[in-house]
Amino acid sequence: MALLEIEGLKRFFGEGEAEVKALDGIDLVIEEGEIIALLGPSGSGKTTLLNLIAALDTPTEGSYRFNDEMVPSSKVEEMTAFRRNNIGYIFQFFNLLADLTALENVLLVQELAGNRDKEFALKQLEDVGLKGLDDRFPAQMSGGQRQRVAIARSMAKRPRMILGDELTGNLDSETTVQVMNALIDNCRRDEITTIFVTHDESLTRFATRVIRLDSGKIVSDEPGEMAGLKGQAKNAVRDLAKGGKKLVESIKDIANDIIG
Repeated sequence: MALLEIEGLKRFFGEGEAEVKALDGIDLVIEEGEIIALLGPSGSGKTTLLNLIAALDTPTEGSYRFNDEMVPSSKVEEMTAFRRNNIGYIFQFFNLLADLTALENVLLVQELAGNRDKEFALKQLEDVGLKGLDDRFPAQMSGGQRQRVAIARSMAKRPRMILGDELTGNLDSETTVQVMNALIDNCRRDEITTIFVTHDESLTRFATRVIRLDSGKIVSDEPGEMAGLKGQAKNAVRDLAKGGKKLVESIKDIANDIIG
């Protein structure tokens, strides 16, 4: 089922000779549960597209449907309500409140969304590997831990879609893998559609689909490594169905761990 449908999306800045075509006619359909990596050189339009998808900005032209309904693009209050009800956003610089604990940062987002649930908030922190650290303040945590709090925060309001803008840009390679595993494992488990912008080619292995932009246009749209992995796992279950029951069940368990 298509969660997001974009047609002829354009975003221009400036006028006349100073006009910049940040996005110049984007057509895109994203299915529910997909994990999308957006790549491209600086100035290619990646972040502009992400901001339009999040209803943080208004397109110059084009249409954008989410769950088969037009996304508001002119009234600030309606755009805010759309984000609050549907979108979890993860930033490069964490954006945690320094005077709130990890748990309080997560609860705050729930309160703003009108669905405070302390047990669920604690579970989100546990799911990203922060069990027992809920009472720590951001200054008492590493960069990777703070980004995992940001992931827990974004998931705690049960969004339909999570967006990430260079969410591992300030992390070392080992911490990047830990953070991405935490994000993707949770999104796959809950079937949350995920779109993340990155300059890091190695992160395409976490995606089911890789979309590349240049000069405001989509220049390629291909399956990611996760898509191939899912297919391999499904085929393994099918091909081994003729084997013993215990063997099949074991393979299914392995495949389900991969598929989510």
